[in-house]
Amino acid sequence: IKKKTDLEFMVFLSKEGETVLKWYRIWNEIQRDFNNFKTDAGPNSPFIAGPLQVGYYDLLLIAPATANTVAKIVNGIADSLVTNTVSQTAKGDTPIYILPVDQVKGTVKTTTPTGRKLELKMRNVDVSNSEILAQMENITVLKSPEDIYDIIGI
Repeated sequence: IKKKTDLEFMVFLSKEGETVLKWYRIWNEIQRDFNNFKTDAGPNSPFIAGPLQVGYYDLLLIAPATANTVAKIVNGIADSLVTNTVSQTAKGDTPIYILPVDQVKGTVKTTTPTGRKLELKMRNVDVSNSEILAQMENITVLKSPEDIYDIIGI
């Protein structure tokens, strides 16, 4: 996306997201490709909720959002950088777009960083939370990563 547009991106990554990027061996690529890159140092650090709430940024995109993050958002728990940012941004007019990983009942096939094939079962509670998320104020749930292109007009 960054190569197809002149939009400015600010990347804010949860601590767990950093761990996953390193595990998938794409940490260095993210740091190289996004010079405005910050990692979670607590629920309000770096401070992004305020600027998002007052419209400094055009939108908030969370992709992907884990089942844990979605569960916290739908239950009003704002104890991490991501969940606190959603909680505070939803109080303003800045649109929020979230891509939950668990949206459809059934199984999904994936590949681990070592190349091993894996089949995961989507839990009913996680799918239900994604459905609840889609009904929340000021939040649009994305169905696939390709939906991001539509948001930014590419």
